[in-house]
Amino acid sequence: MHRKVLLVTGGAGFIGSNFVLEAIHRGHKVVNLDALTYAGNIDNLASIAGDPAHTFVHGSILDGPLVTRLLDEHQPDAVVHFAAESHVDRSILGPAAFVDTNIVGTFTLLEAALKHWRSLPDGNGFRFLHVSTDEVYGSLTPEEAAFHEETSYRPNSPYSASKAASDHLVRAYFHTYRLPVVTTNCSNNYGPYQFPEKLIPLMIHNAVEGKPLPVYGDGQNVRDWLYVTDHCDAILTVLEKGRLGETYNVGGLNEQKNLDVVHTLCAILDELHPEGAPHDRLITYVKDRPGHDRRYAIDCSKLQGELGWAPKESFRTGIRKTVEWYLDHQSWVAKIVSGEYRDWITGNYGTRS
Repeated sequence: MHRKVLLVTGGAGFIGSNFVLEAIHRGHKVVNLDALTYAGNIDNLASIAGDPAHTFVHGSILDGPLVTRLLDEHQPDAVVHFAAESHVDRSILGPAAFVDTNIVGTFTLLEAALKHWRSLPDGNGFRFLHVSTDEVYGSLTPEEAAFHEETSYRPNSPYSASKAASDHLVRAYFHTYRLPVVTTNCSNNYGPYQFPEKLIPLMIHNAVEGKPLPVYGDGQNVRDWLYVTDHCDAILTVLEKGRLGETYNVGGLNEQKNLDVVHTLCAILDELHPEGAPHDRLITYVKDRPGHDRRYAIDCSKLQGELGWAPKESFRTGIRKTVEWYLDHQSWVAKIVSGEYRDWITGNYGTRS
């Protein structure tokens, strides 16, 4: 891919910051718009501080005039839209923020992008890439092998419903206005810089601290785990070669039961952080959350067949890298858990999975 200017939303969050780092590593220039809510962390971008290829803008995707100004000023080749509220438990307790950010925010971006695209001579190769989730598809039924791009939407939480709505808006702007969009729907991500309210980093942190490892229900819920750098590679691939108006599912081809994930983490921690071992003694079963989807799995054969992408990390290699990263970055974790996250560390809300 030739050097591009990318306007990235939510580029200080977990997946967004990993994407920004990878995009700059590949020679692109990034204008990074992030509201720095509880899950956005400027420290994620410390390694590129002062890099002229990275421009950070503290602001919200709900601010239409700001988005318009950034598009006019920087003339990006593409918008890569990560910004979202993404924690299921938080969406159950406070859905309004999810409607505002995920639906109204996406609409605001689409309106600004449409106006910008129309101002370009012949569109000038502009693209709008919308990053979404497999949770819009709901829970797999026993007769379904995996989600594919034609799977009907059946969202079961305020979070997944808000993301489904944003997906439909993006699709509508392509079919109604011909805005050049592509959408990706990914499986559960894990890896460096993930906020410690999610399953894997929460388990690592609590185990190191000798605190309970809260597992919802019977722990048999199944997810397809995608290492975050594989996801970033997929997004860059779709941005370069994806067909306009199409959706591409991105999966890690690593289905795991939640309880098995926790046992795997405990075994790695027993080896790398033997203090407090065996860590599986800390596993605690908590009341299941409302509407907890039983199983997700992604069929990413379209992305593999059309664009030649495939994940590089197996769950075995990716999960070990993840544990090593968190053990090596305890100061990063400590700064986070001293803030808003402390309300979630008790395990009272369980974990997003």
